[in-house]
Amino acid sequence: DYVPESDSDFDSGSDEADPDLLLRQRLAAALLCFIGKQPLRPGVLSACLRTLRILSRDRQALGPLVTDGALLTLAGHGGICSAPPVHEEEEEEEEEEEEQAIVYAVEDDEVRLKLEIHTGEPTIVQFYELRLLFLLTALRPELRKQLQQEQGVATLTAGLKQCLAVRRGEDHEEELGEPGRTPPPVPREASERAIEILKTLFNITYSSRRQQPDEEDAALYRHLADILRLCLLQSYEDEDHSEEVQGHTVNVLSALPLQCLDVLLSGAPGEEGGVNMDCVQALLLFMEKRIERGQKLKEKLTPVLNLLTESCRGHRETRHYLRHQILPPLRDVALRPEQGPTLRGRLVRLMTHMDTEVKHCAAELLFVLCKENVNRFVKYTGYGNAAGLLAARGLLGGRPGADPGGPQYSSDSDSDTEEYRAAKSRINPVTGRVEAEQPDPMRGMTEAEKEREARHLIGLFNRLSREQIIQPMGMMTDGRLAPMCGQIRSGTVEEEEEEEEEEGEDEEYIDQ
Repeated sequence: DYVPESDSDFDSGSDEADPDLLLRQRLAAALLCFIGKQPLRPGVLSACLRTLRILSRDRQALGPLVTDGALLTLAGHGGICSAPPVHEEEEEEEEEEEEQAIVYAVEDDEVRLKLEIHTGEPTIVQFYELRLLFLLTALRPELRKQLQQEQGVATLTAGLKQCLAVRRGEDHEEELGEPGRTPPPVPREASERAIEILKTLFNITYSSRRQQPDEEDAALYRHLADILRLCLLQSYEDEDHSEEVQGHTVNVLSALPLQCLDVLLSGAPGEEGGVNMDCVQALLLFMEKRIERGQKLKEKLTPVLNLLTESCRGHRETRHYLRHQILPPLRDVALRPEQGPTLRGRLVRLMTHMDTEVKHCAAELLFVLCKENVNRFVKYTGYGNAAGLLAARGLLGGRPGADPGGPQYSSDSDSDTEEYRAAKSRINPVTGRVEAEQPDPMRGMTEAEKEREARHLIGLFNRLSREQIIQPMGMMTDGRLAPMCGQIRSGTVEEEEEEEEEEGEDEEYIDQ
């Protein structure tokens, strides 16, 4: 049972030099050739398939398992494709026929899915068909496009509705359960099928966000987004499946065009401007849970951060609701913005995370909640935490002229609390809190001593700069930081040595 040492699909090019990897690849190819040549006894075939399953766990050894001949052989033994097994030595001569057979296999799989979906009798076979469909779309890019062209999104959406037991209400809107009754939790088997459907939907729709959908596709994606909204609101028998379904739902929502996500606010009127914020609240709770876990933040947290950020940019109601939940009016100004158990504090802490993408996504969400206003952003996060995003955007010198192509925010003001107004003049803008008064370190020093300390400090900076320990930066006219040309002060080595001698004399005098 081989467990790879790395999670990377493309390690540092040492495949050819790894004899164990070559051995596993050759074993997989030999087994595929063996089970495709002649009928085998059930025990022998079962042992071969179990061995192939174990070998497939090594991502680097997947090459022999994803060829056209291998996929047809495995599909034939799984009863999914009726095409005859293909021998390895015939692959080059029949490459075109195999490619077409793979497409037919996917089409047959889709037809079977349609039949089972419409009969309303899902079986365990459908789960494995869905898992195989996900693997095919993950490994073969051309099949994603083929499935999308063959109404795959509509078929999988129908399958998702079946898993959730969605019904059409009297007002022609999709609903969960019977009217006036709390819908029962989704059974474990149904949630497993829903997970495979969501994973496949992400594979075939992830490129849609960068495209402008036509009227037909927009209606299709809106309907899918409406079902995904129900995925977030539904309860599940298995708690682990509940979080997994929500995670894959967020991934699919992130792949859909932004203009199709307004259906997330539909439903019964809520408290925020006559729209329903239940789905946004579910996303907020999901984000908070992922932050608390603190595991694999780049893979598990950044999708929901990006989704909420883009939703806030596109929908004023979402931004207004999340702003009150994440950035309520400031009252306690004795704590740093990154301190405390609040959601604002946890997001501000992420702004200095070691992973660049995580800290950028957290900062971007808070910046959008502040309507991309620099002063308001610094007020809620502190200049020290905000400097990274402001430097990347060229906003360290303050907000430049409004970008005509950017989002248009409303003109509502950010009202200050009485506590904040009373302490505003004493707040340190770098740390974002009221600092305790510190004694003046230069009290009692003469002007000559102050000048001497200043020269010594400049000399230290010069030395650190020459040894490339630090790099002095300056703000350019566009608000971005750039390396400063030359040293901070044109001090010479002799001057620094003279300063060091003077320090030695001072220390000797003090000792005496």
